[in-house]
Amino acid sequence: MALGLFDQFASPVRWGVPLVVLALAFPITTLPLYTARWVCNRLSMVQNWFIARFTHQVFTPVSHPGHKWALILSSLMLYLTSLNTLGLLPYTFTPTTQLSVNLALAFPLWLATVIIGLRNQPTQSLGHLLPEGTPTPLIPILIIIETISLLIRPVALSVRLTANLTAGHLLIHLISMAVAVLLPLMPLVAIPTSVLLLLLMLLEIAVAVIQAYVFVLLLSLYLQENV
Repeated sequence: MALGLFDQFASPVRWGVPLVVLALAFPITTLPLYTARWVCNRLSMVQNWFIARFTHQVFTPVSHPGHKWALILSSLMLYLTSLNTLGLLPYTFTPTTQLSVNLALAFPLWLATVIIGLRNQPTQSLGHLLPEGTPTPLIPILIIIETISLLIRPVALSVRLTANLTAGHLLIHLISMAVAVLLPLMPLVAIPTSVLLLLLMLLEIAVAVIQAYVFVLLLSLYLQENV
């Protein structure tokens, strides 16, 4: 039972080709293409409004040098949102439930923020490892703790996104199995369970968007510390 339950998170393979590669590339096909027309269609207008609101919300606290990252983080937000929401469709695979995929997205961007900080303001970046006014006997311990907390940031980003999506998918899978079992046996119990499943699906859509936003927001906060 446990193996069958977690098989949905295994990367499918067809003809020796891992389908996670196609799943990672599929969101690009859902985005509207560039057009030379003066008036955009409704989908493009909604997309442009969403990107403008998101960029304003995330980069308001970030200083001006960090605004160069607007295109990267906005693209990452759209990409993660597409991956998370498309993975809720039946018979699909969600790449962001894989820790390796999330770590591959988080680690290079986190490392880039650290390198920018060491290059532009090395004194302040290294100063974050030791709070001001620390007693002398605690200096080595605090440096070790702050270094570990700095190095664990990309892992925390990846685990947060993986755990939230995995938990939601497991709940949906369990409740849908309960509905399938109860429907022929106890229809009166299966109906409210189906309503609960619908509400959980709506909650998972919100979680998919919110987790993508939190992922990018934390990256922007790491960027703010180093610019």
